[in-house]
Amino acid sequence: MDLSGKQIAILGAGRSGRAAAQLALSRGGSVTVYDGAKLEAFGTFPAEVELLPEATAASGRECRADLVVISPGIETAGEFASAFVDGAGELIGETEFASRVYRGRVVGITGTNGKTTTTELVQRVLIAGGITCEACGNYGRPLADVVLEEEQPAAVALELSSFQLETVNTFRPEVAVWLNFSPDHMDRYSSVAGYRAAKLRIFENQTADDLAVVRKGEDVGALKAPCIRFSATEEGGDYSLRGTSVMLDGAEVLDLAATRLRGVHNAENVMAALAAARALGVSCEVASGALSGYAPPLHRCELVGTLDGVEYINDSKATNLHALEAALISQRRPTVLIAGGKEKGLDYESLLPLLKKLVESVVVFGEIGSRLRPLFSRVVPTSSATTLEEAVHLARAAAHPGGTILFSPGTSSFDMFSGYEERGDVFRAAVQALK
Repeated sequence: MDLSGKQIAILGAGRSGRAAAQLALSRGGSVTVYDGAKLEAFGTFPAEVELLPEATAASGRECRADLVVISPGIETAGEFASAFVDGAGELIGETEFASRVYRGRVVGITGTNGKTTTTELVQRVLIAGGITCEACGNYGRPLADVVLEEEQPAAVALELSSFQLETVNTFRPEVAVWLNFSPDHMDRYSSVAGYRAAKLRIFENQTADDLAVVRKGEDVGALKAPCIRFSATEEGGDYSLRGTSVMLDGAEVLDLAATRLRGVHNAENVMAALAAARALGVSCEVASGALSGYAPPLHRCELVGTLDGVEYINDSKATNLHALEAALISQRRPTVLIAGGKEKGLDYESLLPLLKKLVESVVVFGEIGSRLRPLFSRVVPTSSATTLEEAVHLARAAAHPGGTILFSPGTSSFDMFSGYEERGDVFRAAVQALK
């Protein structure tokens, strides 16, 4: 992709924006970065890049660019991004931009939950199979950053959020993984259908030469690519679960008991990763060996410690209802739940039967706490905390030896924290401070 003589506008000065700016420069483009933040928040850019801090919609209306590359954190349909459309030859996202340069094999991974774990699993298995692979995308490292490497990896395990998929155009993953779907990000989308439509774009450009890996029971519409189905709970898929054994067409290919992965949700993450890696030529035998030493990522049902016979589980990555439900179902001990955070417009009514069946008590906190307490109190004793540290103390008082305190918020963290990582770190520190 030659951008010589082209004007490139980058929207967003964060990690994706910086990587996109570097990539545009490397291809000969003249680059301007727009962000509503002040200049000191921009970070480091090459001297050749023009920086426009405190940008507004008026800045967008004045912009004339051959290509506008938008970062996933900026709402595509918002006033700021929309202002750039008329003066743009084309508006795309950083993932789409980088994919036009990358020439390796792409495993694209989307779903409401499990994306990060599955992305890590795919990377680990492909490397074990002799295929150089980088985990990137929503995982943390932008694809544009990977593309800038002198020696690009042979494959990428690309975690894809709905925000990134909104702005694809020609992007075509050789393997597209759909893990699951449940309502989320209702603070950004006007309807569940809009959120779902964004995620479904992962299949948009696939052909009969590609592969779709889809959880059995998920309606993803008509597919152009052949499809492999998996499920830990439903019969009839290509991959299934029998006890702790992951089965492919009725034959065991991996024993979860030989790994550090636990729970139905992780069994399905493993199935999806096995199917994706097998499509790229890595055998289940190699994959099984690669996963034997794998430890789940931090903040995803992470055992922080045990105190007075009570296990403390950090599942701060649970930023929606589906993740919270999966965490609850995977518990095998009497559970005290800590939940709450940002108000995202989600409907928690559907959670009540599960709380009544599986939870002894709940502690709520954060922006949504005042709405959750009367709702959850209908089926289980529920108390409120003003801080996460206070929530830990209240949960400890309610728990009994042999039980679990599960920190699985069920919504995002941005009312009180910079992200789920900081939120999980605060929970861990609060637990470690207990005497």
